[in-house]
Amino acid sequence: MVLKITVLGAGKEVGRAAILVESGDNRVLLDYGVSFNEEDVPILPLSVAPASLKAVLITHAHLDHVGAAPMLYISARPPIVMSELTKEFARLMIEDMLKLAGYYLPFEYTELETMLSAAIPVRIGSRIELNGIVIETLNAGHIPGSVMYRIEIGNKTVLYTGDVNTIDTRLVKGADLSGVEADVLIIESTYGNVDHPPRSRVEERFLETIKSIIEDGGNVLIPAFALGRSQEILALLAERMPYANVYYDGMAKRILDLMLQYKHYINRVDLLEKAARLFTPVQGTDMRKRVYKERGSIIVTPAGMLKGGPALYYIKRMRNDRRNAIILVSYQAPATPGRRLLASGSIEENGPRVQAKVYWFDFSSHAGSSDLVKLVKSMKRVEKVIIVHGNDNAAYELYYRIKEEVGVDVVVPDTGQTIVIG
Repeated sequence: MVLKITVLGAGKEVGRAAILVESGDNRVLLDYGVSFNEEDVPILPLSVAPASLKAVLITHAHLDHVGAAPMLYISARPPIVMSELTKEFARLMIEDMLKLAGYYLPFEYTELETMLSAAIPVRIGSRIELNGIVIETLNAGHIPGSVMYRIEIGNKTVLYTGDVNTIDTRLVKGADLSGVEADVLIIESTYGNVDHPPRSRVEERFLETIKSIIEDGGNVLIPAFALGRSQEILALLAERMPYANVYYDGMAKRILDLMLQYKHYINRVDLLEKAARLFTPVQGTDMRKRVYKERGSIIVTPAGMLKGGPALYYIKRMRNDRRNAIILVSYQAPATPGRRLLASGSIEENGPRVQAKVYWFDFSSHAGSSDLVKLVKSMKRVEKVIIVHGNDNAAYELYYRIKEEVGVDVVVPDTGQTIVIG
């Protein structure tokens, strides 16, 4: 039976992940996310007929993987599979997007509620059959609750990584595909042309930098993604600097509370509990006005790319003091204020230069090039690899490495392209 895989988003681009897998009458959608342009307007994936879907499978709750999913529930109600924790995170993340960008979106809170009511929560490592399709969930190692899907559809087996990481962090254990069998592997390539430095070395330099700033009488602002990166940084600080004066702000607070309600998804839940016990959540505007003035403060807050959130409030008040530091720990997309700060020393186009010290540390939750190749090598029976979720340079460098080192058929599709497998 012929297998068709159509890339509805994430073809030679990072973001708006959406992959349609078809075999006969069986149609399964893998993720349905959004991207954002330079004006923060959502960019949606290509359309699909929701009523024709036997299942929607969501890997995790970052908006570039789940942000467009409520659009499928305007006129239909396909079953949507995700981990229990991803369901909780998805509500928070999409509600926040509706507040900020609802004008541009073709759905509202009603569709979000319909989507969540159609959810089939699963645990990592589970195996279910849904409308004749066998679905297995594996740990993706990206953020708490993130999964890879192995699906048996028609006479083929497809494994979709979503976003994947292979190293153990304080939040999650790394992914392992050793001995897993699949005919087709759909793999991300966000860092397909980069190997990350050893995490232990990054952490040591990060902590040394914070200590030197505080010892010199400065404050430290750590803008970080609300979901995942903020909690990873708080857990690290709880382990290595429990004596520090640490505050955390914005949605990072609500997500930390949710993680502590779903402890079985967390690798080192003891460190998250310690962070919640020792460190101080920022409550309200009056407290926000006070904390950045306290000498020796460390503030962990969204948004990771400085596109909004409490981070902008703090940076505008801390940037003129040379004793202070802004430490970026998240990916900085092109044309974002965070990337501009690193490149030109200013967060606004032609704006004032930031006088505070600026650093960037690689705390990526994506596997680097060599680890992605190792994942492919560790699997059994893979006949074809489809590379998505990476720009041209990253996707094609990974393409050549897999062809050379593994020797299987590899494709780097465009968004809109259909791959037919006999």
